Amino acid sequence: MRQKNTWKLYSRCLPPTQSAVSGTWTASLFPLAKDLLHPTPEQEKRRHKKKRLVQSPNSYFMDVKCPGCYKITTVFSHAQTVVLCVGCSTVLCQPTGGKARLTEGCSFRRKQH
Repeated sequence: MRQKNTWKLYSRCLPPTQSAVSGTWTASLFPLAKDLLHPTPEQEKRRHKKKRLVQSPNSYFMDVKCPGCYKITTVFSHAQTVVLCVGCSTVLCQPTGGKARLTEGCSFRRKQH
């Protein structure tokens, strides 16, 4: 027996669809509904490090390449002191209240665990 189509009651909304990733109903029927169990990576990144679903630090170590002599120096992302290049003693990064600000021209890559 085929069910009767009742979507005419919700003329502004689309019928709910099932998400392939999470297996939950999307918020098409309820525009203000949020999926709290399956947050997007952007939402997780903005949360406090202790309030994420899986706790992870905001800081990391990175290899910074000097634009002058091309030497690589390991720098902490939230360094609280000025970091100088070992070879030519140019400033690689300056501290701010949170993350350290890299000098213009410096390239970096995140270190692997």
